[in-house]
Amino acid sequence: MNMFFLGLGSAQSLRKSQFFRWLCLISLSLTLLLFWLGQVIKRERFHVSLHNRGLTGYARITPDGTDQLLDLYCHRCAFVSSSGQMLGAAAREEIDNTDCVIRMNNAPTVGYEKDVGSLTTVRVVSHTSVPLLIRNEHYYFRQSANTTYVFWGPERNMRQDGKGKVYNALLKITKKYPEVKIYAVTKEKIEYCDDVFQNETGKNRMKTGAFLSTGFFTMILALDMCDSVNVYGMIDNNYCSRANHSVVPYHYYESKRINECRMYNVHENTKRGGHRFITEKAIYAKWATRHKMEFKNPSWKI
Repeated sequence: MNMFFLGLGSAQSLRKSQFFRWLCLISLSLTLLLFWLGQVIKRERFHVSLHNRGLTGYARITPDGTDQLLDLYCHRCAFVSSSGQMLGAAAREEIDNTDCVIRMNNAPTVGYEKDVGSLTTVRVVSHTSVPLLIRNEHYYFRQSANTTYVFWGPERNMRQDGKGKVYNALLKITKKYPEVKIYAVTKEKIEYCDDVFQNETGKNRMKTGAFLSTGFFTMILALDMCDSVNVYGMIDNNYCSRANHSVVPYHYYESKRINECRMYNVHENTKRGGHRFITEKAIYAKWATRHKMEFKNPSWKI
């Protein structure tokens, strides 16, 4: 009889022990679930806050001089290169189905829709390409009034004291097409991009005689405004050194101009005034290991 009660007591103790283990597991699971939900809510609040606050480093150009930060946030972005690699890409559906599509300079879509898509959310433009857009202002600023434009350039061209030629030209556009959203990369943001280049390469951009490319400013903006980025038509930093690399035009819309790899090599090795396209691609490869970034047409091995 004593053995019976002893066995019964052991069974009850075992059940209690199992109950407490299950209770601990459930408690731990709930704790982890609540932590995960907290992180999700925190991220969402951050994005909402970011969206409401706007992105620093990008100031809207307005006739009345009202300060407005770039108020743009996208979950998934398509960064479409102007490279000849886009010819034959047949990427229209994939590109146009993303939340935001980012293009550069005067890269057209009309006539190339099958490969590069037809939508443009943001267009990042160099100060040197401003005349090309103004030459076709009806297309860029009237027909594409729902596109946000972000212009970058040196202080001498973008100064707001009446002496900045590019800034003055853009100011005239805002008066003529008041619905168009035109922003300038601030002097502070350009200095920040210089610092990023130096931190990643160990080289001072100005001392090496280089200019950051429009692609560099576009990549910085994409990381500022997008949760994830699919990059189309951008080659990696080793592409041109491969024996079997394809020969394509520098721009998909300029078939008779210098080919891409030749342009890249000329700029990489020029002592003054060149873009370090190949070096910049090596930087992007590092960033792709830290951000949600995927390269397509061609794909990269990260």
